[in-house]
This record gives sequence, C-alpha cells and structure tokens, in this order.
Amino acid sequence: MFVYLQCSKQQFKARKLDSTKVPPVKSEQLLHIENHDFAMRPGFGGSPIPVGIDVQVESIDKISEVDMDFTMTLYLRHYWKDERLSFPSTRNRSMTFDGRLIKKIWVPDTFFVHSKRSFIHDTTMENIMLRIYPDGNVLFSLRITVSAMCFMDFSRFPLDTQNCSLELESYAYNEEDLMLYWKHGNESLSFDEYISLSQFFIEEFSASSGLAFYSSTGWYNRLFINFALRRYIFFFVLQSYFPSMLMVMLSWVSFWIDRRAVPARVSLGITTVLTMSTIITGVSASMPQVSYIKAVDVYLWISFLFVFLSVIEYAAVNYLTTVEERKHLKNRGKVCICKYFSHVKIFKNKLNNDTILCSTNIISLIILYMNRTNQSYIHSWCSIFSN
Repeated sequence: MFVYLQCSKQQFKARKLDSTKVPPVKSEQLLHIENHDFAMRPGFGGSPIPVGIDVQVESIDKISEVDMDFTMTLYLRHYWKDERLSFPSTRNRSMTFDGRLIKKIWVPDTFFVHSKRSFIHDTTMENIMLRIYPDGNVLFSLRITVSAMCFMDFSRFPLDTQNCSLELESYAYNEEDLMLYWKHGNESLSFDEYISLSQFFIEEFSASSGLAFYSSTGWYNRLFINFALRRYIFFFVLQSYFPSMLMVMLSWVSFWIDRRAVPARVSLGITTVLTMSTIITGVSASMPQVSYIKAVDVYLWISFLFVFLSVIEYAAVNYLTTVEERKHLKNRGKVCICKYFSHVKIFKNKLNNDTILCSTNIISLIILYMNRTNQSYIHSWCSIFSN
C-alpha cells in the first residue's frame, strides 16, 4: 500500500512538472512572453541568427505575358531557435498556436523581392501556424499567394522557354543579423506533381541562394525559387500558323482566275489581306509591346507579304495588259486610216475638188476626236468607210 502511494505521488509530480498539461496557465505565462523584449531578435548583439526556409508549391495559378508576371500559391515555412520561448516539458511535446500569438513574439520579416501583390489566405481563419518546442525551436508556417515579376524574352516566341524565379529576403536584417538558408538543401523545395498550365510545361524546379547588396544598408541573404516554363506550340499552330498558311494558299487561287474578271480577283485579294491583318492584330494584342522582332512576327509578316504581292501582281498584270491593248488598237487604227485615204484618191477623179477638201477635213476632225477620246471607235468608222 505504501509503495502504491509513493508511485501515485511520483506520477502526480511528473504531471505537475509537465506544464503543457496545465490548462489554467496562459500561453503568455508559459512562454514567459512578458518577461522578454521580443522587439529584438534572438541573440541580439551576437552572431546572426540562422533561419531555415522550406517551400511547398501548391499551384501556379497564372502566367501573364502582357504583364510579365506569374501568380503562385505556396506554403512558406520558417525554422529558427529562440531560447526565450523555451519551457519545461517531461514528454518533450510541442505547442501549436494560430496567428494570434504572432504579434507578441519575434518572427522573421521575410518578403518577396519583385512582388506586385501578395496576401495570406484567411478562410476561415488566417492560414498561419506557429509551433514551439520545449527547447525553443520554432516552426512558423504560412499559406501565401504571391504575384511577382518574371523578366521574359520573346525573341523565339512561341518556341520560347521562360526562366522565372521567386526571391525571398529579409527586409530589415542584413547578413550581420540574420542568415537565411534552405533548411534541407535542394530538397527544401517541393511541388505537387499534378501542377499543370494551359500554355506551359514545367520543366524543372530548383532552389538556390545568393547575396544582394544595397548601397545604404549592406548585404542581405537571398533565396531563389527557380522554375523553367516551356511553351506548348500546338495552340499557336491552330490559331496563327495554320490560318495564315491557308490565307497564302487562297491568295494564289487568284492566279487561275481570268484576268478580265476584275471583281472576283480584287475581292479575293482584299479579303485575304484583311484576314491576315486580323491574325497579326490578334497575336499582337496578347503580347507585350516589345521593341524587338519575335519569331511569330517573321512568319506572319512574310505570309502577309505573299498575300499583298498577289494583289500587286494582278494590278501590274492588268495595267500592262491595258497598255498593250491600247498599242495594238492604235496600230490597227493607223492601218484603217491608210486604207480610207486610198479610197479618197480613187474618188478624186469622180468628185470635184471642193467636195474632196470638205470630205478630207471632216475625216481629219473625226480621227482627231477619236484619238482624244477612245481608240475603239476607229474600227467601226473603218468598217463604215471601207464599205
């Protein structure tokens, strides 16, 4: 009986020493928050505090060529040690909190370089998790959606591969106060295998680190989340390449249409030119206004040149043919006039001189008028006088 009472007392003392099992004690009292100044980093004045980072990419929501940015949702986790938060625990169990305790302790001030927009998800509560271990090790996890810049090169568009990166850095603490590093090396970056994009294929994800220098504040540790995106070309084959090829072939159909069918050839040429202009405008509207030539521009403008030259070809053929016909008609008119004057000489002996002069003057006026108006009437006059 005495042994049983001693065992019971020892178990009671062990439970009493395990402060994680004492409900009445507040978290602030358990972690001694009120006894420390958490406005200062851990180990202030000493060596820089190491903060480990690991990232799990949940999704890549959007890639925008016009804005040159991307949107990504990820889980960002921080690891560091703050001995001010250590607490006694016989079972070495950690304590987990939500975002309400974040404002009362020190946390790393990590931000995304070149970010345009970012937010922490807050449905149904803020997606923040804080886990503190008895020895003072801290895990701080966030679920964030961020839109950041991606400097893209479209010189090979749509056969291009874009290399983008999301960069993390401490805003206030340089390398003398805080050291950012990947917690598990290259394995610190993970992503869902089922991530897919409509226009891109994700070739690789990689993690790297470096330093960034600011003239006024010094050197800062910077972490990089690198990923390569290779564009699917089949969409552009259906929307741009194949229609433009058909327009070029359609413009060549006018070569088999009779050159005298002016409305048919002109309408066909103008239609193909306008269609090519619409295709070029549609492609340009979905791209940023860059000052260099893209691969798709070369193809589309060469196709447009072929279509435009088919219209110019018909205009040149029509003009040269008209000039040739006018020369031919003019030569036939001269022959006809010579035949007429030979008849006049024959009639000279039969008519008096006044009549001949009158007839000659009338014919000269008629020929002069016809030369100034239309050469085609010469044939009708020639046929009349020859009879």
